[in-house]
Amino acid sequence: MRRYIVFIVVLLLLIPGYFLFEASHPKTAGRYPFMLFLLAIDIYLWVSIRKGMKSWDPAARLFAGFLYWFPLAAFVLLTTISAYRNVHLVYPPLVSYILGFAVVAYFAKVITVAFFLLADVFRIIRFIFRHARVKKTGIPVRQPGQNISRGKFIRTMGLATGGVLFSGMLIGMVKWAHDIRVRRVRLNIPQLPWAFEGLRIVQISDLHLGSWATTGPIEEAATIINDLDPDIVLFTGDLVNYSTDEAYRFKEILKSIRGRHGVYAVLGNHDYGDYVNWPSKLEKEENMLRLLDFYDKIGWKLLRNQNEILESEGEKLALIGVENWSSNARFPKLGNISEALKGARDVPVKILMSHDPSHWEKEISTDYPEIDITLSGHTHGFQFGVELKKIKWSLAQYMYKYWAGLYQNNESASPQYLYVNRGLGMIGYPGRVGILPEITLITLES
Repeated sequence: MRRYIVFIVVLLLLIPGYFLFEASHPKTAGRYPFMLFLLAIDIYLWVSIRKGMKSWDPAARLFAGFLYWFPLAAFVLLTTISAYRNVHLVYPPLVSYILGFAVVAYFAKVITVAFFLLADVFRIIRFIFRHARVKKTGIPVRQPGQNISRGKFIRTMGLATGGVLFSGMLIGMVKWAHDIRVRRVRLNIPQLPWAFEGLRIVQISDLHLGSWATTGPIEEAATIINDLDPDIVLFTGDLVNYSTDEAYRFKEILKSIRGRHGVYAVLGNHDYGDYVNWPSKLEKEENMLRLLDFYDKIGWKLLRNQNEILESEGEKLALIGVENWSSNARFPKLGNISEALKGARDVPVKILMSHDPSHWEKEISTDYPEIDITLSGHTHGFQFGVELKKIKWSLAQYMYKYWAGLYQNNESASPQYLYVNRGLGMIGYPGRVGILPEITLITLES
């Protein structure tokens, strides 16, 4: 009972701490409740497991304690520093992996705490029923024997499950994050001009260059793309995490990517610099100008509510690109289809690049049936899930109706497709489990 009293007292003392935190960190005060939640998890679990560490060597206990509390310390420290300086701009991969380790640790802790809470609830219920029976019958409560109790079994299962999840997510950081898969899709477009029959489109998305510790995975991706011998390469946004500076070390690699009809791109929500506390509006604008200049230097044509008409042997195909458009108020809503379609409405086949798949759901599939194919990214499949022959699950599906792979509008008179690329890069958690990085090869046929 003592541990619960300590837990409650600590939480009560932290309530006035919010006002102190808000006064010193006004820009990040909204994170305080989340930090309290993390602290509550840490205290509850620490009190529950430290008894089992009493027999350990002092050095082992100290090291275990450091590893246990490091995720919370890292999150609080980075939050505090970011109130005064954009720490994620100093060396993005380092910050990404520190926060990634914290994410892994807390996923494992939350699962473990869920089991521990279940065990404690079971123990409280058992305590109430046993002592109610004693009061009613006067028969003393029989002490449990040597067999493992149900509560202890549940706790052991919690530790094992948390350990498996922790190990799996660490493997996701060091191995599966680089395990690029080529997904091949054939799309039937009845009105496809004969000159574009068999057109090979490579789609890539969400590079998030600031998350990569080395350039190796992007070099591998560039090699795979070129080996696919694409007619055209389409990038559907989120080149960086925070700042254009993240992209410069990848310049020559991205410049090496080739398509017979060129490489085209659109902007994603991360490309606008909205996740940085810029010292001034001018610096944010300069960051965007540097991004536009970067695209020019690598030879990728950026479409910002614009279109490009591809011509082959007198036949035409329209490639359309819009600014980020999302039905979620958290993300920019800058895309303008009507503007982007100017001069392309009479072209028989139209391919749209729009970063966020909610654009297809809310606007394209309902108001623009002339758009034959929409290519999106953004969701990453949440980088965590299960994809088997008959099972496809991810937390992404609870936020996005269309979150990975191919979809078709069955209410359209002619085939109208959406393909959501799972992305090559990472954000938040610098790894992948179940939802692997993707390069998509789309072949058009009539």
